[in-house]
Amino acid sequence: MALNTLEQIYQTNIDLFSRANVPYQAWQHEPILDFDTDARIANELGWTASPSKSLFMKIKGGGYCLLLTHRDSRLDSKLVKQVIGKRVSVCSNEEMIAAIACVPGAVCPFALPDEVILLVDPVVYLHQELMYTPGKPDHTFAFETKHLDDLLAMLPNKVIRLPTDIPA
Repeated sequence: MALNTLEQIYQTNIDLFSRANVPYQAWQHEPILDFDTDARIANELGWTASPSKSLFMKIKGGGYCLLLTHRDSRLDSKLVKQVIGKRVSVCSNEEMIAAIACVPGAVCPFALPDEVILLVDPVVYLHQELMYTPGKPDHTFAFETKHLDDLLAMLPNKVIRLPTDIPA
């Protein structure tokens, strides 16, 4: 069942950190819904963690998946198709909001409906810390990447780590 409010998504993230015993940092700030605001606030607050990107997609034939990657990474739809066996396409803003309640620019990689497949790009493991929006666009969380697998293990979602490279 989908969490239907940003407050529920936010609280679920706090609970996840607690259950997994993962230390994290949290900030409240003006809403971040675009890269320019993100860069400005990151500079003002002195953020050092690497920004993540959560790309919400629909799977051809039904279902959804979310790609957790670095902000500057691009979607490799051919790789995703090879891994999950079906084509994917980025959801419209309206469909995404209806499915997971997050607003564009503030998609949370955790606290997803159970049936959403979580794809993890190995590029995220190259960074010491990751930061993300826990549903509320005026909040940001950061944690050490070495704890990512601890967090993922606590999720009810199917988690697929994308390979670093797949033969054509």
